[in-house]
Amino acid sequence: MLPTSISPVFRSRRDCLMAGHAGSAFVLASNHELIRNYDVSYPFRQDSSLYYLTAWDEADSFLVLLPSAEHAGRNYKMILFVPPRDPEREMWDGERHGVEGAVSVYGADEAYPTSEFAKRLPILLKGVEKVFYRMGMPHHERTDRTMLEVFEQTRKLFGRSGRGIPALHDPLEVIGEMRLYKGPEEIETLRKACAMTAHAHRQAMIEARPGMNERDIEAIVEYQFRRGGSQRNGYWSIVAAGRNATCLHYRSNNDTLREGELLLIDAGAEFDYYTSDITRTFPVGRKYSPAQAKVYDLVLKSQLEALAMAKPGATLPSIHAHVVETLVDGFLSLGLLQGKPAEVIQTNAFKRFYPHNTSHWLGSDVHDAGLYQKNGEPRRLEPGMVFTIEPGFYVQPLDRDAPAEYRDIGIRIEDDILITKTGCENMTAGVPKTREEIEALRAF
Repeated sequence: MLPTSISPVFRSRRDCLMAGHAGSAFVLASNHELIRNYDVSYPFRQDSSLYYLTAWDEADSFLVLLPSAEHAGRNYKMILFVPPRDPEREMWDGERHGVEGAVSVYGADEAYPTSEFAKRLPILLKGVEKVFYRMGMPHHERTDRTMLEVFEQTRKLFGRSGRGIPALHDPLEVIGEMRLYKGPEEIETLRKACAMTAHAHRQAMIEARPGMNERDIEAIVEYQFRRGGSQRNGYWSIVAAGRNATCLHYRSNNDTLREGELLLIDAGAEFDYYTSDITRTFPVGRKYSPAQAKVYDLVLKSQLEALAMAKPGATLPSIHAHVVETLVDGFLSLGLLQGKPAEVIQTNAFKRFYPHNTSHWLGSDVHDAGLYQKNGEPRRLEPGMVFTIEPGFYVQPLDRDAPAEYRDIGIRIEDDILITKTGCENMTAGVPKTREEIEALRAF
């Protein structure tokens, strides 16, 4: 069923955005429905920033926020261009809100059919100093061409005044800075996404057996997502057994689980447009081998130390640097690398076994919006920021110079972290990660 009311938090976000950008207009395009093959489409998912400001969940739409004289207690107008009601199409594809619902349910001051966007926008933008619109997004070539035509029409409306088109700016940086700080409603939604994801990972730990296929585990995980209320995955689930876990973005999920190997699962449920992102690595059998245990404990040690650093005032680069130092000390003691720690770090030799960063922002997108630097410096963590901590260890199949006992091992441990006033909250702590906890679950 279509929603009949929208939380006032969406209006408060628009109010906040426009309060800081007097004289500017924001134009946000929805995502499109993309063809998968013939007449089958990929599942539709709205652009995160457009949803963040409106809760509007239909394709082929535009949001325009336009500076205005005092209007309904605001200094801007909200205009939506949306697909009109169409009983014949709705019989096949489902009910639409249409122009009327855009006003009555979503609070638009004005709404028009999408077909009128190119005609009306030049007039709307006349007199605007800046336009925030993101050019060059994948699959938005047609929309970009429309915007260029709109700017040309806007120029013509100025006549011989000598004025040029409004300055064009990317809105993602501005809206991304808002999205970086999660409000109470967002944090609660993230907790729900994390809880259902944690349950799914735990269930996979309980049910996985030698001889099963990776896709069997994927089905277990994603069944638990849907059963818990998740509308979709936050990203493509990675279910990687044995050497497959050394591929950071492994997607095949179609290999056999073998006794003696490890299984890495990197999967997150999305709930109401917020996603979790959890990774765990556990034995296909009952226990870690001695070599697997050594590197697993090393990765876990680095992650626990990183968690202890996560508090207001810390930076993601400082957390990453500490993880690298811990891992490098371990790589040297295990005979995986040789040399002095400082040299191994300075030359990036450690990237042979740990090639990625430790953290990324998390929210509506799995790699969420928000600047990583401010004024040329790594930004300090503040309450309301959410990010991952995910150290790892990987020996690539072609690396035959690595000690034999560590070859083809891939390990990653990832949790979702909320910065609080006094420290942090591990929102995904419900998934076991010590060897003792995991092996207890694996005692089948």
